[in-house]
Amino acid sequence: MIIFSKTYLIKPDHNLDLVWSLRKADEALNAKAYSVTDVISPLGIDHINDFYSNGDYWWPDPSKIDGLPYIRRDGYSNPDSFMYHRQALRKTRTAIAHLARAYIITKKEKYAMKAIELLTVFFVNKKTAMAPHLMYAQAIPGLFSGRGIGIIDTLHLVDIPFALSALSGSAALNENLMMALVDWFSSYLNWLLTHPYGIEEQNQGNNHSICYFVQIAAFALLTKNTVVLNYCRNHFKSTLLKQMDRDGSFPKELARTKPYGYSLFALDNLVTLCQILSGPEDNLWQYEDAEGRSVSKGISFILPYLLDKKSWPYQQDVMYYADYPARMSFMLFAGYTLGKQELLDFYSSLADEPVNEEVRRNTAIRQPFLWL
Repeated sequence: MIIFSKTYLIKPDHNLDLVWSLRKADEALNAKAYSVTDVISPLGIDHINDFYSNGDYWWPDPSKIDGLPYIRRDGYSNPDSFMYHRQALRKTRTAIAHLARAYIITKKEKYAMKAIELLTVFFVNKKTAMAPHLMYAQAIPGLFSGRGIGIIDTLHLVDIPFALSALSGSAALNENLMMALVDWFSSYLNWLLTHPYGIEEQNQGNNHSICYFVQIAAFALLTKNTVVLNYCRNHFKSTLLKQMDRDGSFPKELARTKPYGYSLFALDNLVTLCQILSGPEDNLWQYEDAEGRSVSKGISFILPYLLDKKSWPYQQDVMYYADYPARMSFMLFAGYTLGKQELLDFYSSLADEPVNEEVRRNTAIRQPFLWL
């Protein structure tokens, strides 16, 4: 795995939230090894290894006897959507991330061995592993069996390359297992880059495009694909930053029914992409386009509304507005790199983790200190 050296204006405090992290790692020692094969999706037994999910904001049409085709209610999540595979993926990622941080701090093999168990079940064992594609993500009953925007469902897997780096000192992560994991992510990366769904997703022009590039950058880092990493850097400069207005806001996110949450989400992932891709030869933290757009400008726009949410001048989110802000990795990455103590202090003032499941789903990284 390629690791780019970083320069921090404030030295990262690796003891921050460590007590919570170790407690979560101890809980993860008893965690179930989840698999997409645990629950058969509406696709049926022939697709037992295929990831499946439904679109969040799609509901049965009350005017139709069978409810089909579903209709869209933007911003309102349907609690009856098929969610098991999403939950299995996130719970697996979360447990592995906690275990990896505990291992790198304590060097206790019990944490590494449990992480390896979870990795093997979800990615390696042929009977239980998720197939490395997203053909059936965010399906809409009566309309689509899958969609390109469903690729955002695997955003949480970006923690895995950094967890593997943390676990690399353990004998439990042997060469054969590591090769199998790299093969899985190589196959998935290839699918993301070549399938029409992947091409569609990278061209969405909103938070979905940002999240697509976060994923392919993280997976390219793991698989040492320098061509894709360079592609991501160029796209960051030429296209993704242009989602930002000159004042640092994201107009397409502000136009949604949840403008506060989506603005935070877009910025969080743009900063994450900057964290992945920046190195001594190309420091995206300092990059500014011809019209003044930059990661720093995005931070400057949102910071007043983090510190004083009541000053938010736009409409309130139709759901979960009271649950934000929550801890997000951009607060640490930007705080340490750009020397913004107020972001670090604000992060420390928030609860260790969001209580609301929807907010947790929209927080891509569970263990940012694996990235520092």
